[in-house]
Amino acid sequence: MNVILIAVISLGVIALVSAAILYVASKKFAVYEDPRIAQVAEVLPQANCGGCGYPGCSGFADACVKAGSLDGKLCPVGGQPVMTKIAEILGLDAAAAEPMVAVVRCNGTCANRPRVNQYDGAKSCAIAASLYGGETGCSYGCLGCGDCVAACQFDAIHMNPETGLPEVDEEKCTACGACAKACPKSIIEIRPQGKKSRRIYVQCVNKDKGAVARKACTVACIGCGKCVKVCPFEAITLENNLAYIDPNKCKSCRKCEEACPQNTIIALNFPPRKPKADDAAPQVKVAAPKAEVETPKAEV
Repeated sequence: MNVILIAVISLGVIALVSAAILYVASKKFAVYEDPRIAQVAEVLPQANCGGCGYPGCSGFADACVKAGSLDGKLCPVGGQPVMTKIAEILGLDAAAAEPMVAVVRCNGTCANRPRVNQYDGAKSCAIAASLYGGETGCSYGCLGCGDCVAACQFDAIHMNPETGLPEVDEEKCTACGACAKACPKSIIEIRPQGKKSRRIYVQCVNKDKGAVARKACTVACIGCGKCVKVCPFEAITLENNLAYIDPNKCKSCRKCEEACPQNTIIALNFPPRKPKADDAAPQVKVAAPKAEVETPKAEV
């Protein structure tokens, strides 16, 4: 009986000492966490897409609280409404963020970019890209296996069976960037959505020289530089035989679209252009017939 009692007392003492040690350690090595981090995390959509540039929603919440400012921070899934709630929690100003959207910078449809071989392997762009350049003569364009579709959590991108290219649903796209990261050819870019969803961009990423690029795809950028010359805002640069339009400088004048001989520059969601006066059919003026004047006959 004494042995059992001693054992119970010993275990009780050990438990008390261990509890005391754990209590002291928890106080000494405690890591303070601002309670506002949990509050911010609660209003986030918990998509954990990484589109904000941080490792998940918890990482974004931590960054918002510790930064002391919301400048340059945006939850692409929640958008401005979520950022407004975060600003209210932190007592900060929520800067208006420009909506972004994913843009597919390849127009190499089945008609524009004929196939020269057939890929018979795993249906994965990443695997196909590691093996060869693709089924067409353009080694820069879309491979058409749909890795971007599989990466999208919001069902915002689908493959068009007629063109063989991915198409983005602007209403569903959150600009999280998952599709852009999944594309081994880097043909998907996150760009500003633009006013009334209107935007201008070069729908090509081919860096081959003009003749080679044109042979591979009928609408490829040939690096002629005509768009650079006509842009009055210096919004277009030409590097490695490829033109690029800076969305922050572009004023949507559409002069580059007119100047492009390859129809590579796309002006999306713009109203149709009005025909110019020079393009109108020339009007032919018909002269009015002259009135015949009767001359009096001389009497004999």
